Order: sequence, then structure tokens, then C-alpha cells
Amino acid sequence: MPKDKTPSRTGYHHGNLRQVLIDAAVQLIEKDGAENVSVREVAKRAGVSPGAPFRHFASKTALMTAVAEQAMSRFRSEITNAVKNVATDDSIERFAAVGMAYLRWALRNPTHFQIISARSLIDWDSSESLRRDNEAVRALMEGAMVEAQRRDMLRSNDIAETQIAARALVYGLARMCIDGHFAQWGVTGNTAERTAENVLAHFVTLVRNDRS
Repeated sequence: MPKDKTPSRTGYHHGNLRQVLIDAAVQLIEKDGAENVSVREVAKRAGVSPGAPFRHFASKTALMTAVAEQAMSRFRSEITNAVKNVATDDSIERFAAVGMAYLRWALRNPTHFQIISARSLIDWDSSESLRRDNEAVRALMEGAMVEAQRRDMLRSNDIAETQIAARALVYGLARMCIDGHFAQWGVTGNTAERTAENVLAHFVTLVRNDRS
């Protein structure tokens, strides 16, 4: 799965300053972390005056929210395509596809994963697109769970708790892998992603009703 592309350098062309600033912000997040990004540094990296970003973004929060919106749109697309590519009507497999696509996207796009996870740095409540894309992903997972329950394929009767457990596991695995925690468990190098996928696959087997 290819990594979402972000230009290695920014260049301002008339009419595309907003996107140039978003790209510059992503580069700085990757370099310094989202908490350490400033609008002034974004402007400097984009090659524009310190005041130029404020033509498009009223604050750092507004800029970070725009970065998150773009990342979430790509994330939603990745999840949607993964579910469409499931070659069976097994609802547990669709559920697994959501989780696996989430994990792989996060591991291969850690900067974008970081920003959509940094709720303290973005204005989630005021962004219609963030909420819409997030709800679309949740709906894919919930739809698979409802169908699995209807077919008596789900071990637990509590769909909400199963969803939360799955989301927490995938998020935790992604963070452990990105932050290098797997080394403490003897998992290093290229095996970390495979190990995370295997753990998620094990969780899916526990979700499935043995009678199905």
C-alpha cells in the first residue's frame, strides 16, 4: 500500500497557497511533532511572509484542522476501498478489513495518523468534514457488526463494546509500532508491522462466534 504522498519541498504558486501551507505543516509535523509546529515556521517553510497564512487560517488550530481534514479524507477512502475489496459476504471479514486497513494506513502514514489523533490540537467539533468522514468509517464497522449479530456470528451481544475494543486495539497497536514499543517485546525491524497484523487477526478470531 503506497504511503500518502507529501511533497518534500513546498513552492508557492498563485492560487494554491492554502495547499502549500498544508503541505508545509505536514512536513514540520513529521520533523518536529504536531505540538511544536508554529504558523511562523509553516510560513517560513512555505516561503511566504509570516502574515500570509492568516489569509487562509485564523490560527494554528485552524491550520492543523485543515491538515486533519485532508488526512481523514484519505483515511476514509482507504477504509472504504478495503471493505469494497472483501471478496465474501462474511460480515466478520468486512469488520476485519476495516481494522486491518486502519492499522496499515496508520503505520504507513504516521504523520497523518498523528494529526487526526491529536484532538487537543484541532477543532474537531467545528469541522463538518472530520465528523462526516469519521462517522462514515464507524458506520462501515457498525454495519458489519450489526449484520454479524443478525447472523449469530458475533460472540458478544454488545456491539458498542466490541467496536470500542476493536478501535482501542488498532489504535494501540499502531501507536506501539510507530513509537517503537514492540522492541521491548523482542519484535524489531520489519517484523513489527506483521506482528501487529497478527495480533489484530487474533482479536478477530475472538470476536467470531464459534458456532458460526
